[in-house]
Amino acid sequence: MVTLADIWRQHGSAYQQQFGAQMLPSHKQAMAAIVRCRTAALGGHVYTCEACDHQEYRYHSCRNRHCPQCQADKAQQWLARQQEMLLPVPYYLLTFTLPAALRSLARSQQKLIYNLLFQASAAATQQLAQDLRFLGGSVGMVGVLHTWGRNLAFHPHVHYLMPAGAWDGTGWCYSRHQRFLLPVKALSILFRAKFRDALKKHGCFQQIPASVWSQAWVVHCQPVGRGQRALRYLAPYIFRVAISNQRLVAVTDETVTFRYRPSGSREWQLCTLSAFEFIRRFLQHVLPKRFVKVRYYGFFSPGQRQRLAQIQAWFTPPQPTPPSDQPEETHKKTTKPEPFPCCPHCGQPLRLTKTLPPAKQRWQPP
Repeated sequence: MVTLADIWRQHGSAYQQQFGAQMLPSHKQAMAAIVRCRTAALGGHVYTCEACDHQEYRYHSCRNRHCPQCQADKAQQWLARQQEMLLPVPYYLLTFTLPAALRSLARSQQKLIYNLLFQASAAATQQLAQDLRFLGGSVGMVGVLHTWGRNLAFHPHVHYLMPAGAWDGTGWCYSRHQRFLLPVKALSILFRAKFRDALKKHGCFQQIPASVWSQAWVVHCQPVGRGQRALRYLAPYIFRVAISNQRLVAVTDETVTFRYRPSGSREWQLCTLSAFEFIRRFLQHVLPKRFVKVRYYGFFSPGQRQRLAQIQAWFTPPQPTPPSDQPEETHKKTTKPEPFPCCPHCGQPLRLTKTLPPAKQRWQPP
């Protein structure tokens, strides 16, 4: 099977020789981490089966969030935490898309533009929700940044999962309208205005064509039931990279071929790009170091968990508990032990026999 590390090993050196001066440090770090992931370069452990003498090598993962081999289990852990925060009301999925004319600026100043995308979209939604004509209260939002299209094209947008209603301090306020949560046309205008004002403060306004401020910005809002389905949709995007190893088909001396499914279609198609173009498309989705791609607003924010508990209690009044003479037992949280590795041949438990230290030398492009 072709892997992303294979492509880096075959074409990474030539790409860095030609474009290394323009590459961001985060791009170089991601390439190096992916190549070293689950190899002897990072060290690991050797397990031995006492029944059949089979030896199993388990190398460490790089833990880079852009590596397709890492963080597969974290999506389920995040999903479980979010499900505890769900309210017993319908949910909506709001999507704010950055216009095409701003994408070149977003590629060159990722941290600034992505932060402004979050700030402007969240502020516009919260301001409109406070209007008594629509919700008239404080809302909760879970936002996730998504930068890639299915063919690795650069397409920055933010998804927000939002309950259908607001909290006014005393009770839950449902939407005043049956057919929609918030008017997307008004939300689009407000989002555009807030983004424009923020760019002026950061001195980037002159780099944007004037036509951007007269065109309609894409804002989409759709109902998603009780929120469980939307969470399952968002969870993979948080801990998944732009392309997985399973979608890679072939790599040659000049090209890379991968599978993708066009939007609105269930049929898989093949896309063949030059090796340099494939690497360029992948690296433009590498996020800046320590950038937070999942953000919480309103009563879903970490500082408002007490208010969230108050809202959840409003929906589920406390049930009277029968009196008991026995003292209450305190339940301690127990962590589930990691499964012990077993021999792939005979199924017997493996015994740790050796620890492999990581290699001292850093990875260099071949």
